Amino acid sequence: MVQLPESAAAWGTSGFTDALKRELCAMGAGQLPLQQGMSTGSHAMDTRLSVMIISIADDPDHIHVKAGIFYTGSIAGCSCADDPTPVDEHSEYCEVRLEIDKSTAATVISLLE
Repeated sequence: MVQLPESAAAWGTSGFTDALKRELCAMGAGQLPLQQGMSTGSHAMDTRLSVMIISIADDPDHIHVKAGIFYTGSIAGCSCADDPTPVDEHSEYCEVRLEIDKSTAATVISLLE
């Protein structure tokens, strides 16, 4: 579980989506399920990470967000000196669901299949 305090504080304002995108991009591949969402690569990278908000809903306790994440992946070789496979970066995309607790900012992030 992660914390998105800036997003929770901005809920109900025009700055919510910008705050959410900023916090998600700052998290990087280490805290987002990017590795599990890869379709063609073998290693998720933090470079060129961007977020698209698809839908937002709420209930009394939580904010529910569906977001698309664009990021870079690579197909890693063996890193041997004579490895003919260059590190090849390519675009990846996955969708996630976020459930943000309005009072604590605790957030559950789930990969959508």
